[in-house]
Amino acid sequence: MQTIPADLLFKAHNPLGEGPLWHPDQGCLYWVDIEAGDLYQSDPALCAFTRTHFDTALGAFCFTKTGGFVLATGEGFLAWSPGQAASNCMWNPLPGRAGVRLNDGKVDPCGRFWAGSIDIEQAQAELFRLDPDGGQHTLLHGLGIANGLDWSPDRQTMYFTDSYQYTIFAFDYDQETGAIRNQRPFVQLPKTQAEIVPDGLCVDAEGCLWSAQWNGWGVVRYDPQGNPLLKVEVPAQRVTSCCFGGQHGDLLFITTARTGLSAADLAHQPYAGDVFVLQTDTIGQGTHFFGC
Repeated sequence: MQTIPADLLFKAHNPLGEGPLWHPDQGCLYWVDIEAGDLYQSDPALCAFTRTHFDTALGAFCFTKTGGFVLATGEGFLAWSPGQAASNCMWNPLPGRAGVRLNDGKVDPCGRFWAGSIDIEQAQAELFRLDPDGGQHTLLHGLGIANGLDWSPDRQTMYFTDSYQYTIFAFDYDQETGAIRNQRPFVQLPKTQAEIVPDGLCVDAEGCLWSAQWNGWGVVRYDPQGNPLLKVEVPAQRVTSCCFGGQHGDLLFITTARTGLSAADLAHQPYAGDVFVLQTDTIGQGTHFFGC
């Protein structure tokens, strides 16, 4: 399998950097630090960044067609607009147990926001869907760590990761209704001492899936049949997510984490928690916005 090194973009030192998302109108990159509750925004030149703090864990977010955000948090789905002092709860489907929060999320091709929860202790996490008309849906139950998801270019397949099961699943996806069925494993990593698990992901315009690997030091690109094609090497052990963006849609942005690493580990990987970028030979599918 071919390997390519990614380049350092930002020295962010995030404890748990996650959920990168490109804003095509603003021409800048956003991402979160889950543990710190911070939302990051780059400048259009990709030279600097700012951050906004929230008093809750911030697992993921999406852009809305009206110019605001929907945040997937430790308090459920929240609506927020820049300059707004406080966010407003749209739906809190969480059970209220300690350690349970929303984790990764993404908007589908029809403007619905999907986000899953994390519940390692009881493996009772779920996958939720919030529709622009206010519809609230719970699609999957009995998960451990709901993680990366995206859709195929033909809108026929949804990919979804349960890191607890070391598995990326594929589903038949009905774009009109948002229904999913026919769950089957797409990629299943072996349970080894290295504990390399699939985390966030994105799908490019060719239908290939790019999966960030926690403890795997990189991102692996798979073809539509699940065969590994390429590994993007990152000088950080805990690679969390990735997305396409840039002026031409051909830059792969990669987030990483440093949480749980020992002082000895961090001494050997000073870039843990930073943000990386790779110039690719393909393009992404573009960013979907929440709304009708």
